[in-house]
Amino acid sequence: MIRHGFIRLSGAQRLGLVVLLALMLFATLESLFGEHDGVRQTLQNRFALPGGEHLLGTDQFGRSMVARMAAAVRLSFILSLSCVLTSAVIGTGFGVWAAWRGGWVDHGLNFLVNTILALPGLVLVLLCAALVPGSFFMLYFAIAMTLWVEYFRIVRATVLSIINGPQIQSSTMLGFGRWYLFRRHIWPSIRHDVFTLAAFGAATSVLTMASVGFVYVGLKPPASELGLMIVELFPYYADAPWALAQPLVALFMMVLGFNLLAGKSS
Repeated sequence: MIRHGFIRLSGAQRLGLVVLLALMLFATLESLFGEHDGVRQTLQNRFALPGGEHLLGTDQFGRSMVARMAAAVRLSFILSLSCVLTSAVIGTGFGVWAAWRGGWVDHGLNFLVNTILALPGLVLVLLCAALVPGSFFMLYFAIAMTLWVEYFRIVRATVLSIINGPQIQSSTMLGFGRWYLFRRHIWPSIRHDVFTLAAFGAATSVLTMASVGFVYVGLKPPASELGLMIVELFPYYADAPWALAQPLVALFMMVLGFNLLAGKSS
């Protein structure tokens, strides 16, 4: 099944998947490099060059860049996958419910979505993050709450166009339940859009967490987070440009991988 799914991907999607898998391998197999502690400071080894004892060098406090980069990539994957799963379930469920039920349910959910859209997503995340500084859960909650509205709008529009179609009407007259109708007629119609939104949503989650880290509202030191690492290393860009380049490249590769994966299948 996995091989069949890989074959159906376009060339760009395969490239995106390979990039993401490479980052996942790096993040999970970091222990093989023998550098486990990304918090322990060794000031006499500050800005050690890559190679030898430290494969990717050390930062301004002599901390292992391999351990910190692996922890930061893991954190980004955990946050993006958690946000995507939560927002996809909520947005898809509410979208189907609103289109299927109509009436006050549809009006109420549309009002809620329009209210959330009235405030820019990044501003909403900044406000939530400022309420509980340094909280990973608050970042996850805020990002997921800004992502689900896109699923709702796309899914609701698609389901509205097929809900009164002859196929669903026929299945309803034959006595099939709503779960069967969803699995047989609705999910195949919205599946591609949901997967595309999920890939874009993952890239948005990674960028949003990094953006919040840029302004010191997100996670706090000594946490390993890509945006926070970029801010901490930026004053030393002339002394150790290779150290600053590492979180920048990882952020670029993650967003690129998710965006490529969101492309159209062949």
